[in-house]
Amino acid sequence: MKKEDILNDYRISVESRECSLMGRREVLTGKAKFGIFGDGKEVPQVAMARAFADGDFRSGYYRDQTLMMALGVHTVENFFAGLYAHADIEADPTSAGRQMGGHFSTHSLDENGEWKDLLKQKNSSSDISCTAGQMPRLLGLAQASKVYRELPNAQAEGFSNHGNEVAWGTIGNASTSEGHFFETLNAAGVLQVPMVMSVWDDEYGISVPKEYHTTKESISEVMKGFQRDAKHKGFEIFVVKGWDYPALYKVYQKAAKIAREEHVPVLVHVTELTQPQGHSTSGSHERYKSPERLQWEHDFDCIAKMREWIIGEGYATEEELSAIDEAAKKRVRDGKKKAWEAYMRPFENERSELINMLNSIVPNSGFADEIAAIATLSRKAIMNVARKALRSFLKEGYNVEALRTWVTDYLKVNEPKYSKYVYTESAHSPMHIKEVLPEYAAEAEQVDGRVVLRENFDALLGKYPNVLIFGEDVGNIGDVNQGLEGLQKKYGVTKVSDTGIRETTIIGQGIGMAMRGLRPIAEIQYLDYILYGLQTLSDDLATLHYRTFGRQSAPLIVRTRGHRLEGIWHAGSPMGVLLHSLRGICILTPRNMTKAAGFYNTLLESDQPAVVVECLNGYRLKETMPTNLTEFKTPIGVVETLREGKDITVVSYGSTLRIVCEVADELAALGIDIEIIDAQSLAPFDVNHDIVKSIAKTNRLLVVDEDMPGATSAYILQKIVEEQNAYQYLDSAPQTLAAGNHRPAYATDGDYFSKPNADSIIEKIYSIMHEVNPSKYPALL
Repeated sequence: MKKEDILNDYRISVESRECSLMGRREVLTGKAKFGIFGDGKEVPQVAMARAFADGDFRSGYYRDQTLMMALGVHTVENFFAGLYAHADIEADPTSAGRQMGGHFSTHSLDENGEWKDLLKQKNSSSDISCTAGQMPRLLGLAQASKVYRELPNAQAEGFSNHGNEVAWGTIGNASTSEGHFFETLNAAGVLQVPMVMSVWDDEYGISVPKEYHTTKESISEVMKGFQRDAKHKGFEIFVVKGWDYPALYKVYQKAAKIAREEHVPVLVHVTELTQPQGHSTSGSHERYKSPERLQWEHDFDCIAKMREWIIGEGYATEEELSAIDEAAKKRVRDGKKKAWEAYMRPFENERSELINMLNSIVPNSGFADEIAAIATLSRKAIMNVARKALRSFLKEGYNVEALRTWVTDYLKVNEPKYSKYVYTESAHSPMHIKEVLPEYAAEAEQVDGRVVLRENFDALLGKYPNVLIFGEDVGNIGDVNQGLEGLQKKYGVTKVSDTGIRETTIIGQGIGMAMRGLRPIAEIQYLDYILYGLQTLSDDLATLHYRTFGRQSAPLIVRTRGHRLEGIWHAGSPMGVLLHSLRGICILTPRNMTKAAGFYNTLLESDQPAVVVECLNGYRLKETMPTNLTEFKTPIGVVETLREGKDITVVSYGSTLRIVCEVADELAALGIDIEIIDAQSLAPFDVNHDIVKSIAKTNRLLVVDEDMPGATSAYILQKIVEEQNAYQYLDSAPQTLAAGNHRPAYATDGDYFSKPNADSIIEKIYSIMHEVNPSKYPALL
């Protein structure tokens, strides 16, 4: 190691520590809301940074500020901007103020949503607060290197250099108790991917010591069964003290070489770390650490030990290091001041504008004095005063038109700073892709629906070098419903692959690979089992584009199947759960396999993550084979009217929609003419507001679905009645028909008494018409 490199690492460590110390004071004085810092972990992180190369990816947690600073992708000013929640992507490039401080990311996309050259920068996937939530994504980031090495034709410029990139993971020792950690490490050992997983071990999880967290009180002891040997593939495992700078440097150089060259995952257990300020600004570690432990932490502070080593080895004198210390403190003070001034400047300007506006209406009003007296400004405080003044001035009879315009414009300008980018807004949004209808030959063949899917997947795998499909039973047998029959044999085990039974990391594989330019289709065998991966879908994938202010994307397609079949865990339709949990992911419910294939075709031309729920009981139903495979597109956010009618609009989707279609003729025989609309896309939902046009004609509405009462049907009603203002056209109360409140019981009778069926649908529609005209439609029951 060169002297200048060692001293630079020391400087970065001291600057990072000063950021932590000053950051805590900023919280305690009220300038920031919350702080969680990386103090005590500085030295291992500067050592890790020495092995981190351009093109590599980090998937870590909220203690990694030193690593980010050492990589040159995070500054002192960025640190404090994040702490203050500065809603400006230039000031806080990690999230534009949307995440708590300590959550880091780099930009994979530019301001237009176009991919940057990831090989020319050091990359960090966006952190989430959930303990061990970074683990599943880490697996995919590492697996992308393996895929690029095994499929050279999948390698697009700027994404990989022959698979030589390493994925670097970090986690606190207490969080290794989470299932995500063990599931990810097991999968990494099976897949043999280039991952370096660091565990920062300070022996506590908030106030709880390690004996309550980990068997043998050591994660590296627990993981010894994962150690590779002459007969078995597995992990390489290193244990190193967190205050031993030269040992850390050597370990990380070795770890990087093994992972990068051999594609073997590595676990680095970094022990004897400290936490000088405790877990976070919410409490004090003096409450739960003994005086002896606190004294040990003082004596074995990693920066103090590094300082001792530098002086002992003759790299610098005490005076030289003290000069570095003072310069670092000044650098952090100046950076903090600059970040605070940049954060406050817009608020001060907005306050001046508002005071002038208020005084132009009522000179020297109490409202102008109120906003002028606020010491620590925020947009909430500014808007509170402005809106109170608007209400008061309006009541008192003043002309408030200018103030009303100011408030409206203020909301229009500032609200997107906190709400933008839930879904992709780039030119690659699926909302820009128009419908292309399937085309059929004159003598088109009638085939099982699964064959339409299989042939379309076959064509997609041939068309897109970077598309790959994986999941439980996906490879050898071609999925449990044969929608991928024979495709592994044709395209190989990398393009079409089996996985273990581990839904969380199946989702994580997809997220990580999608973040590195691949187009993964991750299959979850049944919709009920998607709940295993729900935390990763909800907290990571669904929020990724939003929490990075549009600067990261993971256009993962999740393929699953659900709705009607048999039994509690094979007939689920928890669509309300997905709608509530997965804001930011398209939720698509095709009624047949041609429609499903059209959704896959649309999604692969866009950059939007989605869940596609195929109808579990539709694979053997006959459909016509299209001739324009991969080219026909099912539009997203667009409903389809399947049958015109004049008496009532019936909205449904998926398997239940087929039953509605089947009973339409019997209802017609009873004198009821129903209009049937297939929702198709639950999120986004009916962006053209076509359903309200139908209700304007029929004046009645029934929503039929097989989720529980008050779930998806209530969501659909809100969209139609409130957002589309359909209430003004209704002559009858809008109604829903959903499944029972219980889970679906087993067998045919269980289905009949658990979910809407032909009889219940007919009777529900008939009862609505009975209320309209009792003489024409006498009561049935």
